[in-house]
Amino acid sequence: MYNECLIDEVSYKGYRIKTYQDDEPDNPRDWDNLGKIFYGHKRYVLGEVDVRKEFEDCYSWDDVEKRIIELYDPLVILPLYLYDHSVLRIKIGDFYDSQLPQGYAYFDTGMVGFVIAEKDKVRKEYGVQRISKKLREQVKQILEDEIDVFDKYLSGQVYAYVIEGDGYACSGFYDYDEMVKYAKEQIDAEIEKERRDRQAKLKTLIKNSVHLDKRQAILIS
Repeated sequence: MYNECLIDEVSYKGYRIKTYQDDEPDNPRDWDNLGKIFYGHKRYVLGEVDVRKEFEDCYSWDDVEKRIIELYDPLVILPLYLYDHSVLRIKIGDFYDSQLPQGYAYFDTGMVGFVIAEKDKVRKEYGVQRISKKLREQVKQILEDEIDVFDKYLSGQVYAYVIEGDGYACSGFYDYDEMVKYAKEQIDAEIEKERRDRQAKLKTLIKNSVHLDKRQAILIS
């Protein structure tokens, strides 16, 4: 579930949350995505359609784009760029204005394909025939979100945690802050469960007329 590299320890209400990098995350491109990625790379599998095999007679990204439009009738088609410098990053649009911890070098980046949303799939997904401008913008945002999640997968930004003492563990988080929030909610739920268990136990002791001293001893144990 996670490698041995501890990222951080978070103390919360008497518990310690240990956070790790998830080293066996799900590939989000295996999920039921709205978008479809057309990519061309000799070393990496970056989507659903390898244009080097699908469009062997295309010799430029302009040619590929025209072929995609002709065959797939996309509502939205967006260019994808890959950054390959000790880590993989992928995004819609180029990396010229991006702040990357590895630094930026022109030769480390380049166009790698397109992500599209087909009109027929959008109509089926939303149960409409006429696609409004508002829906088109919504679909565009969904594609951006899907690529953002894929970027986190490629760059190793998927996380897991273990609650020390409790032993509860969970993995597959593509947002670190959301993971910590979820872990704290698990602790809150456990504390609330223990409180309710103590209350139920106390009610049973009172109902059975157990002496006060014995009640306290039983509840503390």
